[in-house]
Amino acid sequence: MRQFLKFMLASMLGSLLLGIVLLMLFFGAIAAIGSKFNLEQKATSVADGSVLHMQLDKPIMDRGKKNQLNIDFGPFSNIATLGLDNILADIEKAKRDDRIKGIFLDFGMVDASIATKKEIRDKLAEFKAESGKPVVAFADVYTQGSYYLASVADRVYMAPQGDLDFRGLRSEMMFYTGLFEKLGVEMQFIRGSDNRYKSFGEAFTRKDMSEANKAQVKELLDGIWGAYLTDVGTQRKLDRARLDTIAGQLLIRKASDAVTVGMVDSLMYRDQVMDAMKDRMELPTDKDVKFTELHDYTLAYVANNKLENGKSDVSDWKKPKVAIVYAQGDIVDGDGGAGSIGGASMSEAIRAARKDSTVKAIVLRVNSPGGSGLASDIIWREVVLAKAVKPVVVSMGDLAASGGYYISCAADRIFAEPVTITGSIGVFGMIPNMQGFFNDKLGITFDGVQTGKYAGMLTVNRPLTAEEKSIIQGYIDNFYSTFTQRVAEGRKLTVAQVDSIGQGRVWTGKEALRLGLVDEMGGLEAATRDAAKRAGLDADGYRTVAFPKEKDFLEELRESMGVSAKAWVAQEAFGQDADLLHTFDAVRKVKSMSGIQARMPMELEIR
Repeated sequence: MRQFLKFMLASMLGSLLLGIVLLMLFFGAIAAIGSKFNLEQKATSVADGSVLHMQLDKPIMDRGKKNQLNIDFGPFSNIATLGLDNILADIEKAKRDDRIKGIFLDFGMVDASIATKKEIRDKLAEFKAESGKPVVAFADVYTQGSYYLASVADRVYMAPQGDLDFRGLRSEMMFYTGLFEKLGVEMQFIRGSDNRYKSFGEAFTRKDMSEANKAQVKELLDGIWGAYLTDVGTQRKLDRARLDTIAGQLLIRKASDAVTVGMVDSLMYRDQVMDAMKDRMELPTDKDVKFTELHDYTLAYVANNKLENGKSDVSDWKKPKVAIVYAQGDIVDGDGGAGSIGGASMSEAIRAARKDSTVKAIVLRVNSPGGSGLASDIIWREVVLAKAVKPVVVSMGDLAASGGYYISCAADRIFAEPVTITGSIGVFGMIPNMQGFFNDKLGITFDGVQTGKYAGMLTVNRPLTAEEKSIIQGYIDNFYSTFTQRVAEGRKLTVAQVDSIGQGRVWTGKEALRLGLVDEMGGLEAATRDAAKRAGLDADGYRTVAFPKEKDFLEELRESMGVSAKAWVAQEAFGQDADLLHTFDAVRKVKSMSGIQARMPMELEIR
């Protein structure tokens, strides 16, 4: 009887918890739907004398969502994202909007890579130069990434007991070889014959970085750091060598040091910053600052359609279009999913833009470390077909490496930021040998029959034979030959030239320009203007449309919840241990790889 009651109590508790979760999901969905259908009401919130408040406290993706989901609980607290396209458009609108008196950069951690930050930073610099309106920055603590953005401001403030973490860049790899040795697993890594820089497999086959990998990563970091120092130094009127010394000798060890070295203007509490901002932006001193949040500002203009002077802020719908096709994430076979580029779905998006007679030019926005070689080739074919009938321009974001470069190389013109990571022209394959794990750790053995000699070539239950390795090496070398040929044709280089700068090596956008892998420095807006010009469109004679077609609201809700729930479960499982979380994610990615991979040789994050 006791066991029965325990069982019943457990069942009731489980049912109760499930009911609570379902109710939370229901009310969260209702709140999100209410937000979706209440845009007109929110659109009236921009008042005269407002300040555009930019926090950038959510992950920044290339493409924003029309129907932003504002669910903020449990596993769904990370659904919301910011769109780079919306951020740039809002800064442009604020530049011309008499209601907006300036911009307040209210920063902590900014969840974006360096090239994305540069596009925002350049737009803020344009805002200042063309509008004459002030930009003010404040933070309790500046990371190097958030300071890079903040340094463009007219005035940079920091809390009196705050900190500016300014120490230089570091790239560190985690190696799993020892773990696999303990498990009895051998990762059989096969790369192109001369792809010495294609070092993705080193994390699974070595216990340290190869000299070739160290050399390329050091050159990459030096290039990004140099660009960082140049941008910050120009705005802050500090010599690049001086900034390098400040970082190298860790001269900022307390808040006042940041003022002493000239990287921060004043130490103030938030209320003091508000008073200083009122003075600088000529706002009423006896009233609170009227902030307009970035997301609200986007929605306000979508709904109102008009600036203060009555002129329309929305392009004439009859104007010809420039399509922006967003390709962000790992390249995978099939349709892919949230955060990935599906070979089939991306091809369909490019094809739709090609066949749309109202689309006069295409911008392919690439932000990808690469992935499936097959999917990359399928997307490349659609780029070639599109280029035959209308201009195709590529805009590279934070990275367009390996497969990301493969799908870019056929374009009429390629734009990149100086700090974009690109190149990595090379391929590899990786097959685990788990015989030791199954036999020695689990006591499991395998036996079977087959109809042909090579039917079991890709099994993970035994090591590859020398002949099988040779066959797979041939597959990889053949694909590398195709890759270099594609690049040579698209970039008007010889195969030998491409091979000399290929071999899996990554480059900064600045170096890629020198090598002929890209054509021009610039972001998404510059690429869009160039595409329009190639199509013979006037500067104000077109409008932009985004591809792939955005999912409907309920589908977006379902997909976003699925992704966020998985991320939440992983975070809850590993807590704040970033290394364990990174290990889990890396092994998960390897498990999902199939076929020949055209993928960036390392995972590199510069925050």
